[in-house]
Amino acid sequence: MFSSWRYPAAFAVSVAVAFPAFAVAATGPERSGNQARGTAKAEAKHRHAGERVLNRPFRRLHRTIDVQVRQIRAEERGRQQERFASLPAGVSQSTLDAIASCESGGDPTAVSSDGSYRGKYQFDYGTWAGVGGSGDPAAAPEQEQDYRAALLYAQSGSSPWPVCG
Repeated sequence: MFSSWRYPAAFAVSVAVAFPAFAVAATGPERSGNQARGTAKAEAKHRHAGERVLNRPFRRLHRTIDVQVRQIRAEERGRQQERFASLPAGVSQSTLDAIASCESGGDPTAVSSDGSYRGKYQFDYGTWAGVGGSGDPAAAPEQEQDYRAALLYAQSGSSPWPVCG
């Protein structure tokens, strides 16, 4: 999934590890006694200047990585929205909204008090897997939860939601 950015990310991590090592090496050997007190102010000034110089590319690198990660996540969200945009035939969004409102108040992150039922439609893990879901239903995007609930409704009608269906 993220193979297109694996190598630039590995390079970025290696550079991020190398820059602090250069900053430590640039501070030089420690002095003792009066000589250390007399030159401490000058060394601190030079050390801070060196850190500023080394931190600029480091900050720029982090900004670049953050922008790339945000773009990748936005692209993935777009693909998920396209994949789950249309509901299976015969299931209306108003039917699903009524079930979700009754089951979880429409909250896609809802979890039952005992943790057995999760998400907007209060799926258990077995039912969620049975309609093609993976992982935690409450962590899935809302559109995927709607899509999986529509699949379940198309297969079994309202029987999976005996109180709210």
